[in-house]
Amino acid sequence: MASHDVVIVGGGNAGISLAARLRRIGCRDVAVIAPDPVHRYRPLLNYVGGGQASMSRLTRQMTAVMPTGCTWLPHRAVAVHPDEREVELDTGERIGCGDLVIAPGLEPDLAAIPGLVEAMDAGWSVTAHLSSRAEDTWTAIRRMTRGRVVFTIPPEPAPCGGTALKPLFLACDHWRREGVLDDIDVRLVTPYSSLLDLPFTDRRVEPHLQRFGVTVHHDATVASLDHQARTVTLRTPSGEEVVDEVDQAFVVPHYRAPGWLASLAGDDTGGLVDIDPGTLAHHRLPRVWSLGDVAHVRTRPSGGALRSQVEVLADNIRRGRTGESLRHYDGYTIIPITVDRRRLLLAEFDRTGKPQPTTTLIDLTVPRRLLWAFDRYVEPVVYFRALLKGRV
Repeated sequence: MASHDVVIVGGGNAGISLAARLRRIGCRDVAVIAPDPVHRYRPLLNYVGGGQASMSRLTRQMTAVMPTGCTWLPHRAVAVHPDEREVELDTGERIGCGDLVIAPGLEPDLAAIPGLVEAMDAGWSVTAHLSSRAEDTWTAIRRMTRGRVVFTIPPEPAPCGGTALKPLFLACDHWRREGVLDDIDVRLVTPYSSLLDLPFTDRRVEPHLQRFGVTVHHDATVASLDHQARTVTLRTPSGEEVVDEVDQAFVVPHYRAPGWLASLAGDDTGGLVDIDPGTLAHHRLPRVWSLGDVAHVRTRPSGGALRSQVEVLADNIRRGRTGESLRHYDGYTIIPITVDRRRLLLAEFDRTGKPQPTTTLIDLTVPRRLLWAFDRYVEPVVYFRALLKGRV
């Protein structure tokens, strides 16, 4: 049986950047379990859906992003055996470890919304949140010249769910420039009582929704889609509400943690890995850690949140071995939101929803062209050339 000093389950942003950071601080034997042969910079998916990027810009071969000196295990993890300190692969092989990090990301739960798969297969429902549907999203946006469309913000847990606003605003601005916006009834479904339940951000974004004539359904999630009737049924506190005559539904699916993580979840974590949200250490299992979307860090997932988590966790793995006190992650996260095709704002906050700006020199909640350019063009370069190499 193979064994490694640190085993990381997951080859996304969390897993690769943590592996690189661990190598940089001196860990000589790091293995990454990741079944996919390609790695994607997921934040660009929304720009693909909005017609501002191509899939090739966000895709790299896994061999190209795997940190030098790390062992890549191109298989799927199917179980964790904490007493034996082993991870079981889909091949039946078990991998031993010293420290184990769980970071496989969330899985889209298409079956959680009855009728969604049928609507997607028929082409009248798409979403930029799925890599297989991102290009179809831009195709659907370009084809729309009149009718009713529905966009959704997914309920938590979700991978940076608030960024689902990007395709909406990019679409509305496209329709405005094409002169057809007045003929399109745009609806937005949000699970929050206000737009994102972030007052300091909502007050900046809501005027732009009004500018584009978007009708917002608050405290609502998608309950089902009816392919034959072309309806979207919403679940609200007062009961079900039906949106009929829907021409295009940009529905982000619900998400869930992989089922094999159930033994690592807690009673009140919704299937997420039961960790201390500060130290990122498992509450019950020694030398088991988690970060990213599947970790119960009690803040909204984002790539910006991962930067802080990776720094803290890499140091805590080292500190756990030397007996030093562990560092704490403060819950910082960020949601970048476009308000049209050339302006973007940043919502930075902690796990309580309190603003946590990284600079006081400029108000980043004000939409700016520079922020859009940075998010669209600079961030991907930083991601591939620095973040995935443990330099940020």
